[in-house]
Amino acid sequence: MVLIDTQLTAGQVLRTLHSDEPFLFLGAAFTTVGLVSIGFCVLRRRFDALLLWLAVFAFLYGQRLWLDSGLLHLTLGSNEFFNRIRWAVNFMVPIPAFLFFQAAGLTPRRGKAITTALCLLFLGLTLGVFILGRLQALHTINNLVVIAALPWILVRTFLQGTHDHDYVILRRGLTCFVVLAIWDNTLGQRMHMPSIEPYGFAILLGSLGYIAARRSLKRDVELGEIHQELELARRIQLSILPGAFPSSANFRVAARYVPMTSVAGDLYDFLVADDSQAGLLISDVSGHGVPAALIASMVKMAAISQRALSAHPAQLLASMNAALCGNTQGQYVTAACVHLDAKTRSLSYAAAGHPAMLMLRNGAVTEVAENGLLLAATELAAYSEITLPLQPGDRFLLYTDGLIEARDAQGKLFGEDALSAALLATAALAPHQAADHMIAAAEHWAKSQDDDLTVLVCDYLGAQ
Repeated sequence: MVLIDTQLTAGQVLRTLHSDEPFLFLGAAFTTVGLVSIGFCVLRRRFDALLLWLAVFAFLYGQRLWLDSGLLHLTLGSNEFFNRIRWAVNFMVPIPAFLFFQAAGLTPRRGKAITTALCLLFLGLTLGVFILGRLQALHTINNLVVIAALPWILVRTFLQGTHDHDYVILRRGLTCFVVLAIWDNTLGQRMHMPSIEPYGFAILLGSLGYIAARRSLKRDVELGEIHQELELARRIQLSILPGAFPSSANFRVAARYVPMTSVAGDLYDFLVADDSQAGLLISDVSGHGVPAALIASMVKMAAISQRALSAHPAQLLASMNAALCGNTQGQYVTAACVHLDAKTRSLSYAAAGHPAMLMLRNGAVTEVAENGLLLAATELAAYSEITLPLQPGDRFLLYTDGLIEARDAQGKLFGEDALSAALLATAALAPHQAADHMIAAAEHWAKSQDDDLTVLVCDYLGAQ
């Protein structure tokens, strides 16, 4: 008698396994798609909402097919905890589906609010299973919302983007899934017919995967084009910066430019460069990236057009301000200009909202300050200049505020005192070494580079 019962049980297992084969295979396929998609997201090291939600959707649906298999029911069907997990997974499946539709832009203008509400509803149903148990009301709510939401999404795809390729593919896959899902949840249940919804889901998953892959590829192509354009912009911006300061009997000048991004708003120029004169300009456009870089190119043109005024820094800045006012789209520019004359052994300096120039003389660092309003702020801005005598061995430092505003892990600024100390420590170094030293000091201090870094170091030799 025991042998007969055992044979009957084995036969029942074989019949159940035979009927489960398609769904076990589909469950494995959907789970694999989900895991591969998640792995692809991790390998790319970039968040992709389309791939992420598609992966979660496929994984949960695959798990649902396994949990609903007859084999598990034979062994665990009477286990309440198992049944609650099965219901919970069933309620969780729609969540990534709606989030995918939202990320793909396949929902209406107010789709975000509707998606959020639906996700909260299904999360509530999931929690309700574990708190209240397997209430038929929860199952009914789930079925009603799914049956109502799927046709609604399908209708939306017909109302929007009729000629859009993604909508055409989505409509085809979604139509198959919606028809089969509604059949299973209505007449299919009443007639106790085998479930056919998973086949519709396989078609839908293929459609969603195609859309996700196509849009991800499109974004990658667009991102590549942006990188190419930024690289071109970087090369163009570097081309507007001067090369090395020409060999001079009286002056040695070194410059260092470290942008925070590919392109930046910092700028420097050598307005005059010969044995008897050195005219240096440094400027900093508010903001970062391409907008700041475009304004910086305008500053360059304004400075070049007023090069004849380089011996008079105040007049130079006033003329630049007149050229820039109304043309910078609300972005402001700080600038400083110094003109050193070996014949008169004097310098003239003026600035427009820029950090003060530092002078290293006889082992001491002092500020040289004569500031006016920012450039491009108002046409009424007036500028004045300061004139100082030169001494052989003088070293001058022009810089942008990225150096003194560098912050450490605690948020403390690098500051003027630290910059002065760094300049003092370069007394025995050549100008190019001094420039490297001060950039390195700021970078060592800061936990990250939050602004562009630019320095100009000028030595007056006083040769005769």
